[in-house]
Amino acid sequence: MSTRVKVLTGITIYLLVAVALAVIFGSSGKNEAFKPQNEFKLEPWININLAGIDFSINKAVMYLMIASILTITVMVAIARKMQQKPNRTQTAVEVAYDLTRNNITGTNLDGALARRWFPFLAAVFFFIWFSNMIGYLPLPTNTEHTVNIFGLEMPAFALYAATANISIPLALTLVVWFGYHVEGIRAKGVFPYFASWLPSGLEDMNPFGKAAIFMIEVVSQFVRLISLSVRLFANILAGHLLLLFMGGGLAVLLGLSALGALTLPMALAFFLFEVGLVATLQAFIFATLTAIYVGGAVAESH
Repeated sequence: MSTRVKVLTGITIYLLVAVALAVIFGSSGKNEAFKPQNEFKLEPWININLAGIDFSINKAVMYLMIASILTITVMVAIARKMQQKPNRTQTAVEVAYDLTRNNITGTNLDGALARRWFPFLAAVFFFIWFSNMIGYLPLPTNTEHTVNIFGLEMPAFALYAATANISIPLALTLVVWFGYHVEGIRAKGVFPYFASWLPSGLEDMNPFGKAAIFMIEVVSQFVRLISLSVRLFANILAGHLLLLFMGGGLAVLLGLSALGALTLPMALAFFLFEVGLVATLQAFIFATLTAIYVGGAVAESH
């Protein structure tokens, strides 16, 4: 029996079992009480309002604190335990260092500029990576549903990622956006920097044409705020939604418990895909685009 036939046979048996379970257990009807969107609501745990600004502590703040602590603690601890003969942990860290130093920073920035921006690029990469990774660890953050543990009502375990909230990627993007503009102005001066937004070869073009091209470049600069933040936010949010629905949310929402037998293996596949690829890839893309924008801001030509 060929591999193709084995795969098709396995899929067929799998679907037949799912259909049989649906027939046996039936459907309890659509669950109107289940609200999947509530998994991403940020209810304040500690209300803090200063001058009309909400500084309340919620689960997003907790995840940011965890990611920050992990980034600082892990990097400092490993730096203090570097050995001439590296162990497995140090080898993995050296691979990550090579990724951030040579692939992300070295291929886009040169000389003193690379040395100046490397700490920031590495910090951005590892902070986003830790934020993404802990988002796939079940933590007691679901205050809407509680569990009784020895008489104490504790929040239920749930999956959540700070980067699945648009405000976090947008805040990181704003830091990057202002940072590379400041770098460009420092390297070239205010007027030469903005003049460099016009491509070469426009010397004979009339002023209105130059103004139109300049405005297109201005718009593209602001579009970067959207593309850089939304790319990270959308990918992490989509991954968590897939896990939520495939892991049982869809079966609960439709009131069809047998559907869980069909979607649970998909949830496991999505989970491995998100942890093994997406979490690292999105951190890599964000840090790489940051390096590209910094390099483009100081480049001599457009």
